[in-house]
Amino acid sequence: MMPAYQWQGENLLLSLYIQPRASRDEWVGLHGDSIKVRTTAPPVDGKANKQLCAWLAKSFKVPKNSVQLLRGESSRHKQFLIEHPQRLPKDIEKNPNRR
Repeated sequence: MMPAYQWQGENLLLSLYIQPRASRDEWVGLHGDSIKVRTTAPPVDGKANKQLCAWLAKSFKVPKNSVQLLRGESSRHKQFLIEHPQRLPKDIEKNPNRR
């Protein structure tokens, strides 16, 4: 089982479960071995992925090009790489499922 997030050197690997068309963008908590995230964007034409990349960049205080979608382009289960995060959102810091 992969943890919800793990460090790879100075980069952070996140396993996310996405709920599109939510009322706001937010961290929800653990969902199995992933972190559940709500996003306002619809899962159409890559809009949710684009919105998630921008939101994750803001959450971790990195440029948008430092957020990479590694897996799950058309799935609710996604894996992102955050290069050199400048901060950890408090919902990530308190998540017990990490390595």
